[in-house]
This record gives sequence, structure tokens and C-alpha cells, in this order.
Amino acid sequence: MTSSPRASLPRPLAPGAVIGILGGGQLGRMSALAAAQLGYRSHVFCPQADAPATQVTPLATRAAYDDREALIRFARAVDVVTYEFENIPFAAAETVAAYVPVHPAPSVLHICQNRLREKAFCTATGVPTARHAEITDVRSLHDAVAAMGRPCVLKTAELGYDGKGQVLITAETDLDAVWAEQGRAAATVGLILEAFIDFRMEISVIVARGADGARRTYVPVENQHRNHILDQTIVPARVPSRVADKAEGIARHLAEEIGLIGLLAIEMFVTTDDEVLVNELAPRPHNSGHWTLDACITSQFEQLVRAVAGLPLGATDRLADAVMKNLIGAEVEQAQAVLADPAVKLHLYGKSEVRPGRKMGHTTRIIQRTS
Repeated sequence: MTSSPRASLPRPLAPGAVIGILGGGQLGRMSALAAAQLGYRSHVFCPQADAPATQVTPLATRAAYDDREALIRFARAVDVVTYEFENIPFAAAETVAAYVPVHPAPSVLHICQNRLREKAFCTATGVPTARHAEITDVRSLHDAVAAMGRPCVLKTAELGYDGKGQVLITAETDLDAVWAEQGRAAATVGLILEAFIDFRMEISVIVARGADGARRTYVPVENQHRNHILDQTIVPARVPSRVADKAEGIARHLAEEIGLIGLLAIEMFVTTDDEVLVNELAPRPHNSGHWTLDACITSQFEQLVRAVAGLPLGATDRLADAVMKNLIGAEVEQAQAVLADPAVKLHLYGKSEVRPGRKMGHTTRIIQRTS
């Protein structure tokens, strides 16, 4: 086990080593299961009781992310640490990184936690994004909307997901009323105004990068949302090959520029003229990559474990086409019925409380490859 600070692994982790996971949700659960397959144990750190990830490993620390002493004890009990969601406080990641390697690095987490920093990073590395502006007061909101035109979207720079923290600004929107409702966020998590994109579809690409610099991408997939929450992912995305190649190239480029060790998921818009614009980055496994569990040589979760443990990356070839469908809220009550179709795989996350909008599990329909 690690007892003193170190920044990187001197050699691949041996079987029996412990991978620390910050966060206890379903992504951590599936990562821990993948780690066990490769002979590793997982230690989950999260504040929730009976979190999905803690159900599949006996090693868990239940504590707040600002509990420095608990974080240090956790760091000293593991051999490497990764994340299962990007809203881990940056200070927590830095605390742990003083005692044990953390992958992706806290600097990657810092960029991906904030839309303004994400956009600045993409711009600095030559990757196109939607037009945007930082909003600091009501005057800057009026000026930016006038310059950008309507419709446009006001978003919190941090902590927003599944449509939370977003306001669509149309021709009828009263900007002073929007500021009265959202303005406090400018001083806490920040606000960003983004141009409304006339996009044909949203796609995502997941890229892995190892400590040796090797990179592997998964095929671009097409994401369809319902009530701002991912409903289903179609594999592969129905885009021309030149668009798919462009998207994968962007993913490899960003992984290199950000100094990734681990996984990076990139959400992108494909415009009506086939331009590819980066929307958001996530330094972890991604909902749109769940299909890889059943239709790929190496799942995104195994790939994460390989990358952070210092193992060679696995092949990302897809064995089949697929449609991944999230089971949201009460949809989970009909989950077992889908097993009547022998081509459907069911994954439940162990969440005891069903709530509207809560991801309770997913299914993946396996389809014979068409190309």
C-alpha cells in the first residue's frame, strides 16, 4: 500500500492491488466489477450509505468529500485512485494526490468541472466549440445576448448535468427576470452563455490513453435525450465516415493535449453542415459508453482499469451494433420483461429508491453489424 506521496506508478499494478474510486454511483460499480475481473480489489470513497458501488466491494469509506483525514486514510489504503464522476471537489482530489497516484490527474478534473475552463482549453488547443461568453452581471448578460442573438442558452459553469442549471433564452425571455433567478450563480459556480446550435445530432466519443501515451477510441455513438436526460444511445452514430473520423481525431487530440491517463468522454454536436463542435468533457466512464459492456472486445470500464493500473490498453473493436436504453425512474419496474428478448442484456444498478429522472439501470440490444 502507499504510505508516502508519489505521482505515478513505477510499474503495472500486480493482481491483488487496490484501486480507489472517488464516488459511489453506477459508474463506480461497473468499474469495480471490471477491476475484479482483472484481479484487483476496489475501495470506494463516497458520502452515501448503500451506494451502488459499495454493494460490489467490501472496501468502502463513507465520509464527506471535505473530510481531509478520511481522504488521507483512504489514500494510504489504496494503490491508485480514479473518479466515477467529475463533481468530486478539486481540493479532495488534490489531497488524495499528495499520497497516491490519481488518474486522470486533478488538473484534468479541474478543467472538466467548469464549462468556461473546458471551452478555454478547447479553444487553446484548436478544437471548435459553440460561441460563448462568460456572464458576470446583468449588463454582460444583455450585451452577450445582443451580440450572440436569440435563441441562446445560459448555463451554470459548474455542477449542471442532465439539463440542470440551464435556461433557454428566446425572443420572449425577460433577461432581467433571468438574472434575478440565476444571477447568484455568477459569484459561486459561474455562468456561461452559449449560442444555440442548429445541430443534426449529438454524438460522443470515448478515448482512453495509457501512461505510455497509447490512445484508443471507441466508435462515435449517437445520443438521444428525453427531458434533458440521455434516453438511448445508437451504435454506431449515423454519420458519414468523414464526420466519424473527424470526431475520433478530436478525441485523440484532446486526450494528448490534456495529458490524460484514463478515460475522457467528449460530447459533440454535429451541425447540419457536418461541422463537429465539442460540447462537454467528462474524465471518466460515460453513460453513452455502457454499450461497450456487451458489444465490444474491451468495455470502457475495463479500459479505465487498464489505463490507471498501467496495463496495456485493450482493443476497442465493436463486435456488434447496439442500442443502449436507459431505465429511468419507474421504467425499471418493467426491467425483467425485456429479458424475453434474447438479444437484450439487462444491467441494474442496485438503487433501492425509484425517483423520477433517476437512472436505475440500462439495457443493451445487440444487433448484427451492418458495416
